[in-house]
Amino acid sequence: MAGSRKKERDWRKISGRFLFAILLLSIVFTIIRIIMAPSEPVNSDVHVKIKSDYVLMLLQCILGLVVMMLPSMIERRLSIDIPNNMEIVYFIFLYCAIYLGEVRDFYYLIPHWDTILHAFSGAMLGALGFWLVSFLNERSILKMHLSPFFVALFAFCFALAAGAVWEIYEYTFDGLLSLNMQKHTTENGIPLVGRAAVSDTMKDIIVDALSALGISIWGYYQLKKQEKKDD
Repeated sequence: MAGSRKKERDWRKISGRFLFAILLLSIVFTIIRIIMAPSEPVNSDVHVKIKSDYVLMLLQCILGLVVMMLPSMIERRLSIDIPNNMEIVYFIFLYCAIYLGEVRDFYYLIPHWDTILHAFSGAMLGALGFWLVSFLNERSILKMHLSPFFVALFAFCFALAAGAVWEIYEYTFDGLLSLNMQKHTTENGIPLVGRAAVSDTMKDIIVDALSALGISIWGYYQLKKQEKKDD
């Protein structure tokens, strides 16, 4: 058991350092491209990124560096131990979302890449919600004994709330920096109207909800099984 934990801890360190190096190099690359890229769209058959595209990329890379530090900050400040496997999955998600998605253009090259990541994040956040309740239940100071249904409901609501916060972030910076993270404008710069303007945001929230619901239902039945074993 100790050997397995050590191996998980080593993989967590390797994946964390790899992600840090990738994001740092991406920031340098993006700053150079911001200087060199045109300010306005170029009339060409081939899509050419302009400065605002690289500003978004830079913003995402910097945000990635900040949020990848959150697990270690939480562990130090709250004196808790987040499972190594959960941190590894978290680093993989950031790599797929920021480096592959933004820097390597997977959002445009791979069909439904954004939808896949939202499904991944919904499940991941749902699992994190289960872990949080489990952690609180194990702390004797709080003396909490929550029903499987409440734990599953909390995990679902936690994941959905985190997804809503992400959409607020996208909406805010779209307005502040004239970006198009919420796909309210076509690639040709034509603003969408009515239902079409919010379709991307609603699709993301629905996918978050479905994946979180799936992991919550699975977790509920796992807890019910554990209850039967303990009786």
